[in-house]
Amino acid sequence: MTSQTSAPRNPLLSDWTGAAFALPPFGAIAPEHFRPAFERALAAHRAEIDGIAAGAGAPTFVNTIEALERSGQELDRVGSVFSVLASAHTGDALEAVEREVSPLLARHSNALYLDRALYARIAALYERRATLGLSPEQARVLDRYHTRFVRAGAALEKPAQDRLAAINERLASLGTQFGQNVLADEKAYALILDEVDLDGLPDFARAAAAAAAQERGESGKYAITLARSSCEGFLQFSARRDLREKVFQAWIKRGENGGSTDNRALIAEMVGLRAERAKLLGFASFADYRLDDQMAKTPQAARKLLDDVWGRARAKAGIERDALQAVIANEGGNFALAPWDWRYYAEKLRKKKFDLDEAEIKPFFQLDRMIEAAFETAHRLFGLNFTPADVPLYHADARAWDVTDAQGRHVGLFIGDYFARASKHSGAWMTSLRSQEKLAGDIRPVILNVCNFSKPSAGESALLSFDDARTLFHEFGHGLHGLMSNVTYPLLAGTAVSSDFVELPSQLYEHWLEVPAILQKYAVHAQTGKPMPKALIDRLLATRTFNQGFHTVEYTACALVDLDIHTLPNASGLDVSKFERDTLDAMQMPPEIVMRHRLPHFQHLFAGGGYAAGYYSYMWSEVLDADAFEAFEETGDPFDAATAKRLRDFIYSAGNLRDPIEAYTAFRGRLPAVDALLKKRGLSDAAA
Repeated sequence: MTSQTSAPRNPLLSDWTGAAFALPPFGAIAPEHFRPAFERALAAHRAEIDGIAAGAGAPTFVNTIEALERSGQELDRVGSVFSVLASAHTGDALEAVEREVSPLLARHSNALYLDRALYARIAALYERRATLGLSPEQARVLDRYHTRFVRAGAALEKPAQDRLAAINERLASLGTQFGQNVLADEKAYALILDEVDLDGLPDFARAAAAAAAQERGESGKYAITLARSSCEGFLQFSARRDLREKVFQAWIKRGENGGSTDNRALIAEMVGLRAERAKLLGFASFADYRLDDQMAKTPQAARKLLDDVWGRARAKAGIERDALQAVIANEGGNFALAPWDWRYYAEKLRKKKFDLDEAEIKPFFQLDRMIEAAFETAHRLFGLNFTPADVPLYHADARAWDVTDAQGRHVGLFIGDYFARASKHSGAWMTSLRSQEKLAGDIRPVILNVCNFSKPSAGESALLSFDDARTLFHEFGHGLHGLMSNVTYPLLAGTAVSSDFVELPSQLYEHWLEVPAILQKYAVHAQTGKPMPKALIDRLLATRTFNQGFHTVEYTACALVDLDIHTLPNASGLDVSKFERDTLDAMQMPPEIVMRHRLPHFQHLFAGGGYAAGYYSYMWSEVLDADAFEAFEETGDPFDAATAKRLRDFIYSAGNLRDPIEAYTAFRGRLPAVDALLKKRGLSDAAA
């Protein structure tokens, strides 16, 4: 345990949260600071919890619920910094700390949520909730605490609680190892190429590959990495079928290569432990447990949506496959379309069908201009302004903006970290260093977007694919959900909503990327400085539903396999690769398409497990977002002020103040149907 006299020398234990721009002293923080900081913060929080549980007198909302909300501030600070660095700028020393700390944090969470004396106080308040004179927000906080404790096992007998605690601690360790294994496989791979191997690659792809090689000490060479922007770009453009296959196989085999980074045994153990935990809590399966507190409520409801889409998507993908096979035949190819061919021939077909190719589009999607486009959209919808902020951050690639509202009031700090690097986990996400609240004062948020776009050579503009630009808007939608939060209690702030509602603000925000007024202003050519011609914009937007059978199949397969594996009553003898293969065969998965995330590297499910039995939520939220954008379209103005105000008040600023069904109905006036989703994806006319 760190002594009180040495604690002030640990930069993690200083309080940097007081000022608007206050940030952790990143430059002074070293990996060895985290373990003692966590130990002190955990002990302090434990003492606070013990004090609440043993409090004199009858429980009240203030001495129990508000006291819980005020507790653990030091732990929140240390944990948020660690989470950011462990995911966005890690290394061997930090990964070692992560392996040590994850079971400690799980043990601490167990001690909190399985504290019988503390639960007794919460349960007593919950039983008397109608007589306490609570505000609607206070009633929601009490309800959420009671639900959390019950779902964690607080009402169980001691033997069951002890087993739950052991399961939770083991799952925390397994999840950490899973994510580190995937990162290790990604860091270990790079396909080093010479100039003669680049046939088909446009200039921007060559430049990105040269920069990746330079970063790896291979000056004069070209490197294709397993960062999605690098890998998918190569699959889209490379005329070398043999090299496409190499890259594709490396991409889909992450976590399944044997040896110390193979994740299959970890998955089997995690699935078994989750099933056991669900049974202890009275549920038939982990999927039943997980969805009981979500908008969908049951696995059957989630599966119905997925099944409604799956048949249509598979039929559409079959039509797309035949069209791509025809392209191969017309070129004299004597081979069947394979998964590593799909993106290459889809790009050719798109060029032929719409007179459009990625090489023509990409110079118009400069990273800096797309960031400005996302900011402009937020200004036009919500009156927000973004001013560059010169603050010390954890990596030279990260940058920050001060966010103010239309009246000039400070809203928060936004940090963007956009480029792929070896120290960063793959994917894209939103996180925070501080969440908004009013209980402890006017606490304004510090929100981060982390992406993995290809970094350009020095002096060159970073260019995005249209899908990359959509990812940027998606994550910024999450960012706005955190930045615009306007609640009193931390438990309800920002993105702390059900996982099948949390994707609504992010997926909805993607729609504004395609608004012609935004494209005309911000899609500017990197070399000429000229805006994208209207004719080109029209051709680009005409491709909205192109290849959507493929995209819908690769996503929906993931969501269905996720539900299936988490519906297993146990994982005895589970062969993960065989389970995945058999499940896809039963679904009649097209052999030319592979799941977007195969189980051995499916970090949404197994590196922390935030989306376990919940990957369906992207499509569930897409039903909402397609319908929600129609609310703007019905007015004839994508920035309609009255609609934007309802969107702000009931979705982006409201956190978890209301049940998701109530929140959406307050915004839209009704619940959505699946029709808008099918129309958006071009599946309305596909045979089910």
